Amino acid sequence: MFIETETTPNPETLKFLPGQVVMASGSAHFSGPDGAEDSPLAQALFGVEGVAGVFLGSDYVSVSKASDADWTGLKPEILAALMAFFASGAPVITAEVEDEVAVEEDEADADIIEQIKVLLDEKVRPAVAQDGGDIVYRGFREGIVYLQMQGACSGCPSSTMTLKHGIENLLKYYVPEVVDVRPV
Repeated sequence: MFIETETTPNPETLKFLPGQVVMASGSAHFSGPDGAEDSPLAQALFGVEGVAGVFLGSDYVSVSKASDADWTGLKPEILAALMAFFASGAPVITAEVEDEVAVEEDEADADIIEQIKVLLDEKVRPAVAQDGGDIVYRGFREGIVYLQMQGACSGCPSSTMTLKHGIENLLKYYVPEVVDVRPV
């Protein structure tokens, strides 16, 4: 098995491409070993000393390191853990990943919410995935869209600018009812 590695805009995160499907649908973000009980893959990666976060995308795995860890020694260990995991045939995830809504939504906004979700899926998510992350819709209320950055985008120095200037401007342009975008 050959696993490609790519840098991301976040210097604390690398993107690993195993050349196969990682998540058949959706994505999963684990910010520590305590929340990784539903993912044998995330558990295996947290077994590598220095791994601070794991994000599972459709065909990639983004791994964030602890600030005091060095990629020179960490990268080969992560590659070995990934190869061993995929060779084992174990499931990547053992429970359904649910997207939580952060705010109570008004049913009258259903058409606006659908427009927002389509724009995120078609225009934003592919660009964010190239950087080893994802953006998750968390709600819409009173003109405010609530989004969560995950993977390499979570904690990335440029994520606030991406969210406020890029995504907010795009949503405001196509959906005039949007007045603000806020991170969750």
